[in-house]
Amino acid sequence: MGLGKTYDFVVLGSGPSGRRSAIQAAKLGKKVLVVENQKPGGVSVHTGTIPSKTIRETVLNLTGFRERNFYSNVVYPAAEEDLYGRVKATQEREMEVLKDQFARNNVELVSGSAKFLDPNMVEITTEEGVKETIEAQKFVIAVGTNCYRPKELQFDGRFVCDSDQFLSLSHIPESVVVIGAGVIGVEYASILNVLGREVTLVDPRENYLEFIDREIIAEFTSILRTRGVSFRLGRKLTDIISASEDGVRVALDNGEILKTGMVLYAAGRVGATSDLGLKNCGLSADSRGRITVNRDTFQTKKTNIYAVGDVVGFPALASTSMAQGRIAACHAFGEEIFKPSEFYPYGIYSVPEISTCGMSQTDVEELGIDFVVGSAKFAETSRGQIMGTDCGFLKLIFSQEKRELLGAHIIGEGASELIHIGQAVLRFGGGVDYFVENIFNFPTLAEAYKVAALNAWNKLRTT
Repeated sequence: MGLGKTYDFVVLGSGPSGRRSAIQAAKLGKKVLVVENQKPGGVSVHTGTIPSKTIRETVLNLTGFRERNFYSNVVYPAAEEDLYGRVKATQEREMEVLKDQFARNNVELVSGSAKFLDPNMVEITTEEGVKETIEAQKFVIAVGTNCYRPKELQFDGRFVCDSDQFLSLSHIPESVVVIGAGVIGVEYASILNVLGREVTLVDPRENYLEFIDREIIAEFTSILRTRGVSFRLGRKLTDIISASEDGVRVALDNGEILKTGMVLYAAGRVGATSDLGLKNCGLSADSRGRITVNRDTFQTKKTNIYAVGDVVGFPALASTSMAQGRIAACHAFGEEIFKPSEFYPYGIYSVPEISTCGMSQTDVEELGIDFVVGSAKFAETSRGQIMGTDCGFLKLIFSQEKRELLGAHIIGEGASELIHIGQAVLRFGGGVDYFVENIFNFPTLAEAYKVAALNAWNKLRTT
């Protein structure tokens, strides 16, 4: 398994950032070891990105959600074993792909936990309990995050669970209170709603997902309320009074008592750094387990140790983490590094999807830029009619003076795929004329870009 050896590059974690950094270093001809204390793929494959998105897709398919406007509003039953069976199959395929990539690039993988002994040495405890030391020139910390659990709450994995425990449920009750209207919370709240569960979403903030354009969030909130989701915004969980077969009773800070079948706590995550022995190599983490790095190179203050991915905090996206991993590996061995574009997309895999790139209308207003907005409803496109889409729209923000695109914001079916058109135009500095003059396949949802641009073009002509 490669224990007791010296390596050029040791990567702690095999999630998106660790995987990319390891393969990049291997392609530079370096001897690479990856240490993973979970199954190959880490949090992303086993408790985070892959399972949650797989559950979403499974729920949409099994319930017939996409066809309801044509055929019925009945929610078809979907058994838990169907949901989690597809998750397991997807995870198995993901692990096989990862193992194959590592094998083809001569990257060694060992299952176990790692702890720094000093800046150039870690102790690895294998699954069998064997302890070995490994030396390396360079290290990358790519351990990801764990669910944040307030000490005052008792997580039993049945009546009160976090998003990791949710994946092991044998039964999802008829009603669920979701604590936390962040990305994970709104994804699961909307998915459970489609599954036919009664959902209440609680968050202490009046305005949730504040990095998303407010018009998009207003539409999202309206859609979920129409579908029956209850919102308790500006309200904080103060106590779980009781949790049993008879139900879970939840107290909010305004004195309201909610009765539900289960509480799903999804309010934040913490870096999985507590057992890494950071102090032994002169490093430390903040109260949320995050490590400070140089944002251009992802070096920590120990120049031979890098940190990438969710463990360094914002933006904590799988997509940006992959780029961080490659940058760290290249910098570690003196190769030229690139600076990722500021125009990276966000994708929120709720139902409906939300995706955004560039500046929001609030951002533009705060900068004092004169702008126009062009929008297009998916339901007014031919493709939207064919699909039976009754909600969702594309919003484009253009500079009034230069006519260039400043931001693209989408809510609706396929938003996370469609956003890349806007991202590309932002990257090359294109504007309204590009969309107006370009030819899009017909009928497609992508044609909404042209419709929205024409909407903005008309406004530009009259100002």
